[in-house]
Amino acid sequence: MNRIFNSAVCAPALAALLVASLLIAPARAQDYGDTPYVQTPQNVVDKMLDVAKIGAKDYVIDLGSGDGRMVITAAQRYGAKGFGVDLDRRLVTLSNRLAAKAGVADRAVFYERDIYETDLSPASVVTIYLLPEVNLMMRPKLLAMLKPGTRVVSHDYGMGEWTPDLTFTMDAPGKTVGREKKSKVFYWVVPARASGKWRWRSAADGGVARDFELALTQMFQKVEGTLSVEGKTVPIEEAKLVGETLSFVARLDTSSPARYEFNGRIINHAIEGAVRTVRAGATPQQQSWSAARTEIWEPRHFALPAPTLVPPQQ
Repeated sequence: MNRIFNSAVCAPALAALLVASLLIAPARAQDYGDTPYVQTPQNVVDKMLDVAKIGAKDYVIDLGSGDGRMVITAAQRYGAKGFGVDLDRRLVTLSNRLAAKAGVADRAVFYERDIYETDLSPASVVTIYLLPEVNLMMRPKLLAMLKPGTRVVSHDYGMGEWTPDLTFTMDAPGKTVGREKKSKVFYWVVPARASGKWRWRSAADGGVARDFELALTQMFQKVEGTLSVEGKTVPIEEAKLVGETLSFVARLDTSSPARYEFNGRIINHAIEGAVRTVRAGATPQQQSWSAARTEIWEPRHFALPAPTLVPPQQ
């Protein structure tokens, strides 16, 4: 776990934090919104990067970067670029020195910086090992600033109501905290804003052109809604949102049962993709699908009240 800076801390507490950071002690958090420095075991670093499917084109930002091993490993093994931020000047100096020693100083850089004031927009991957309350404090920033499709990987702690796309527990023999020497890994893909009303006109199966309207509500990457055509409204099924990619199934024609499989990419207020029509005993038909958003609805997770966080007992 890596050390960060909370800009809301008062001056006396801040001085105490700085003294504690110089000791680089794996102690409990010293103040609300602060995280102690505890190393992520190398095998957990490797697994987190593997889960994120790191490649040479990726830009990795590590929040609370400690000794820099996450970004250095991403650069050294996968050819990625990126940077880490940490409060502790000694750790930042050490990380830059280790990056130079590994021959990746041109691709792995470290800054003494407050994570709450860090621009995350360049990232294609964000890695974190922070305390649960800090994850919740960072969650709105991650969702607002990161591009849809950005991967987020967290060591040990989740993001509250934001359910991970993948989570698992693994052995961590080098872990310096906890009795079981186990680590949890959480993985998310930042979702696009899909909620609202979408409309298009299509002549499905080569028939008469009809007007379609898709109404979607969204809670993080979970979407649900209805599809309407010619006064008939049906719930969509198997809805899935992964980054910018939206897919769902609708069954519109009760007299002639058919399964309409929609798959498209959300680009601002447009969807571009294809719809596949499947009928029993017939060859599936596919045609292009293009929709425009006519009403913008705020995703439900942006309406959530700010989390109520209780400072740890001293």
